[in-house]
Amino acid sequence: MNYKNNIVKKPWGYEYLVYGNEHVGLWFLYIKHNHSTSMHCHPNKTTGLILLDGEATVSFLSNSVDISPKEKLMIRKGLFHSTTAKSTQGICLLEIETPRDKHNLVRLEDKYGRQGKPYEDSSFETPKESECFWVEAPPDGEERIYNFANSKIKILNISTIEDLENIQDNTNVIFLQGGILTDYDVAVSGPGDIVVGSVIKKLTKVFKKMSKETIVMIVEDLNE
Repeated sequence: MNYKNNIVKKPWGYEYLVYGNEHVGLWFLYIKHNHSTSMHCHPNKTTGLILLDGEATVSFLSNSVDISPKEKLMIRKGLFHSTTAKSTQGICLLEIETPRDKHNLVRLEDKYGRQGKPYEDSSFETPKESECFWVEAPPDGEERIYNFANSKIKILNISTIEDLENIQDNTNVIFLQGGILTDYDVAVSGPGDIVVGSVIKKLTKVFKKMSKETIVMIVEDLNE
């Protein structure tokens, strides 16, 4: 299945791959008003969510949490969850998976009858349209900026801790490649992690080493 070139149709909307490398897959999801993803889990991968536009509720088996634009959630392996669009215009969501494996999926409950079924096969795919969002990693020391879904999305190729010093406290940073290391090369942030700016600042006070060719995505409001 060529996820780079195709949209995957869903009963709640659609999704498509935005960026991928050997470590992570970054997906864009559009969920229609009052529609929900299945109550599902990923036994062998970690998932991060950032809401770009709209209002959403993320439900678990015993509780739920409301999220607003630019808020994030990290979901551990095996944790059942479902996302519901509360906004009348639907929601726009980024999902990052680590490791990259769209078929690592277990559906427990589903209002569309997909409980117990695997991920959609190629019959649900259609070619991407021109307005679909796609991210390219920039050369070393450079950045790319995209305006999409009421968000300013920056992709940076960085090599020093100083490149992260001006991050605002409430800004989310997605590590697509590389990360922050201890002096003895243990990763304290790595591919697939979504780390808010205030935590980045705490980490960089102690840990001053950065992996070579670290690629990060920074998500901000469009008017910032």
